[in-house]
Amino acid sequence: MSEIKCTHSCSDCSRLGCRSASEDQYPPFCLTTNVDRELLDETLEIYRNDELQGRIARTSACIEGEFYGRLTRVEETIEFIRRMGFKKIGIASCVGLMRETSIFARILKASGIDYFTVGCKVGAVDKTEIGVPNEKKLNGGCGHESMCNPIMQAKTLAANGCDFNIVIGLCVGHDTLFLHHSKVPTTVMIVKDRVLQHNPAAALYGAQSMYSRFKNLNL
Repeated sequence: MSEIKCTHSCSDCSRLGCRSASEDQYPPFCLTTNVDRELLDETLEIYRNDELQGRIARTSACIEGEFYGRLTRVEETIEFIRRMGFKKIGIASCVGLMRETSIFARILKASGIDYFTVGCKVGAVDKTEIGVPNEKKLNGGCGHESMCNPIMQAKTLAANGCDFNIVIGLCVGHDTLFLHHSKVPTTVMIVKDRVLQHNPAAALYGAQSMYSRFKNLNL
């Protein structure tokens, strides 16, 4: 496999000709035009020959084709669970979004889908136990403050036999650790953004406005 060296990438493209294989629309730096054929063939073989990964890809594409713009992400997730035949759903939730998680859990139950939830503070271990200084705690070091424990979340869900995991609201970095340790296919339902009501895309939509925190970057 050859190393891909580009000064530009897909985020620099305004044509998106790859959506319909429109070669006349490919920019000079297009990753499709300059694709590593060996790498592309290698990835296609995974879709074709790996039973689980191929099924995930085909199921996702079919749901997209049938319900594009008509189902919410919650509905798409339930449809995906049913079509994939997952038996027990693991939910790794931030304790700060447990209300949202509880609503989703009730929807799963009403849909006849088994689940198991574990919150991020499981174990109630003080942050200093892993080297976080007292002054870096939210409470400024005034007593116990439980650490987020995404590795324990992943291990707990595995121990409870979950075959598909869903992340709800884990912090940046904590979600990284959970995804790294999750032993089964995983999706993200909600990403945390305390400032923007858990809608991080809003920062991008308003990035060039006069109120943007990024206005000094000359976007």
